Amino acid sequence: MSVRKDIERFLAGELSDPHRLLGAHPGSKGVTIRAFRPSATRVLARTEGTAVELAERHPSGLFEGVVRGASLPLDYELEAEYPDGNRYVTRDPYAFGPTVGELDQYLAGEGRHEQLYHQLGAHVRELDGVSGTSFAVWAPAARSVGAVGDFNGWDGRLHPMRALGSSGIWELFVPGVEDGARYKFEIRTPTGELRLKADPYAFQTELPPQTSSIVHQTRHEWSDGAWIERRHTAPPQHEQPISIYEVHLASWRRDPDEPERLLSYEELADQLAAYATDLGFTHVELLPVMAHPFPGSWGYQVTSYFAPTPRHGSPDDFRAFVDRLHGHGVGVLVDWVPAHFPRDDWALARFDGTALYEHEDPRRGAHPDWGTLIFNYGRNEVRNFLIASALFWPREFHIDGIRVDAVASMLYLDYSREPGEWVPNAQGGREDLEAVAFLKQMNESLFASEAGTISAAEESTAWPGVSRPTYLGGLGFGFKWNMGWMHDTLGYFEREPIHRRYHHQELTFSLMYAFSENFILPLSHDEVVHGKGSLYDKMAGDRWQKLANLRALYGYMWAHPGKKLLFMGGEFAQEREWSHEHSLDWHLLEQPEHAGVQSLVRDLNHVYRAHPALWQVDGDPSGFAWIEANDADHNMIAFLRRSRDGADAVVCVCNLAPVPREGLRIGLPRRGVWDELVNSDAAGYGGSNVGNMGAVEAEPIAWQGQPFSALLTLPPLATVWLGPA
Repeated sequence: MSVRKDIERFLAGELSDPHRLLGAHPGSKGVTIRAFRPSATRVLARTEGTAVELAERHPSGLFEGVVRGASLPLDYELEAEYPDGNRYVTRDPYAFGPTVGELDQYLAGEGRHEQLYHQLGAHVRELDGVSGTSFAVWAPAARSVGAVGDFNGWDGRLHPMRALGSSGIWELFVPGVEDGARYKFEIRTPTGELRLKADPYAFQTELPPQTSSIVHQTRHEWSDGAWIERRHTAPPQHEQPISIYEVHLASWRRDPDEPERLLSYEELADQLAAYATDLGFTHVELLPVMAHPFPGSWGYQVTSYFAPTPRHGSPDDFRAFVDRLHGHGVGVLVDWVPAHFPRDDWALARFDGTALYEHEDPRRGAHPDWGTLIFNYGRNEVRNFLIASALFWPREFHIDGIRVDAVASMLYLDYSREPGEWVPNAQGGREDLEAVAFLKQMNESLFASEAGTISAAEESTAWPGVSRPTYLGGLGFGFKWNMGWMHDTLGYFEREPIHRRYHHQELTFSLMYAFSENFILPLSHDEVVHGKGSLYDKMAGDRWQKLANLRALYGYMWAHPGKKLLFMGGEFAQEREWSHEHSLDWHLLEQPEHAGVQSLVRDLNHVYRAHPALWQVDGDPSGFAWIEANDADHNMIAFLRRSRDGADAVVCVCNLAPVPREGLRIGLPRRGVWDELVNSDAAGYGGSNVGNMGAVEAEPIAWQGQPFSALLTLPPLATVWLGPA
């Protein structure tokens, strides 16, 4: 194609390879240099010892000149002078080769480039001794793409990018662009419309409501090497104690003197690390910290899958946050949202003017409940985008695991849809086979490359094998949230004790399936919003009974098979329903009964971690035995937890009636003294202090299937743990 035709297409914004026109090109008389500098009055090409004035080839601002006798490669700068007298000297972006290699393009097209975030996006780097930033973006249907930002006055004409073959990737190296520069991509759609889009692979974003991406180069130096080494070499996660404190950073705590100001990552790191350590939690789990524009979504409508929210600081500030928690011995999990994304016009939606990340058909591409868009898991590049994001957080931010939100909505094509509103799969079924394949690939990649990390699914259906390995036909998650246990247990505790005898199965049914998955028992944020009230408010009875029920619930939960998760505020019986707009009600801790609930949670965590019986074989029935499962008339259950070798044992007894029971014989597996490890009715927790004086003596009287037994006094609305002295 002739230069004239290239100029016409370039000026029309339709030249997919501007390097073919601009930059330096060999000729019979030397090297021809072309530059596009709209409004410039004069343009020079300066080489070592030579300055060549470029003539205006086209009135739009296209300049051209020949450096006679020169050959490629040619080291030169462009100097442009403008009517106001200002002069600007820059290196020519069109003098550099591609920054995305052919292997990278191939792997991206196959959906197997696990570190694609190192290639796409914006990266400060040095090429041929020149510092600048390389920009790359996937936009296969675009007619042209330009990099715009502070560095060019947001004028997309100045830095058009080149398309790399059939990969759909556009790239450009722009000399002089530094860390901290704001930018976007100007995309000309197939219909000729110009759209400004934030970078899907951006490492940093502006503070909402601003929407630009920011060039980011990390400078954080990690100090958690020993922690990461232990994570890689520790026993499997399901054989370890896990007690998770779920946190929404913006509303966990605020400065009372500045209640509208959000705490910084640095402030949160110091306070949250100390608090979680004191209470004995092994991990904190953060509601999504990926950048999101609407705070009312709590982070579940993500627009940047590779950037932490700037509301609390920079990406390096978040790295320091994670580093600080690891230094206190606390792991960090984050919620991750591959199920859907928002429709914001500046983000992923119809990114290149077509349904690129989402399905075109709204029966598959639009979420009926949340008004969001659904990823097209059948597209290699989309799967690659999401899998790279899942791997990015453990690798680049040292996150200890991800909890995948809304998995049920991904698995079923008819999720929340009426007949006629969904499209069956190729086999005529309702399962989303592409989403299933994606989840399997994601988990395989995560566990293969980041040993010791946690992958947990929020999945509320009876889909089999969610936490089973993919080679056994499972989805490959490490854990599954036990939503059935949560629903049944809260339903039981919401009932007045006089009616509980008719709903005893709600307390015991979970043991019918407790070992079918590696479960996490969640009392999460979803249970304390949208008019559901707080956990305290859910409990039956008057104020004293509500607190007693809550303490009994926690004692039962911490002894039940499965890892633990408690949403912030629950640990001190927050009375109000959670709101993302203000801090938790920390003043409640001035009241002894609320401080008592917090003390109970602290003791439960520490006793739990000290007894392998309570966590070592969570997913195996050999670690559990009923002692009394059928005493519905008295609202009482008792069960045994034991370690793999049987050396450690804990007996949990729950009296969920508002009256004490004296002289109750309970079967025990060993003779001798059994200490009262936990009594949720203890005075220090705000209870009535009914109990067993700290211990009971097991007699050689067989009872309830156990070779020994002891007489107990059970407090009202309370849970008691016993362990051999």
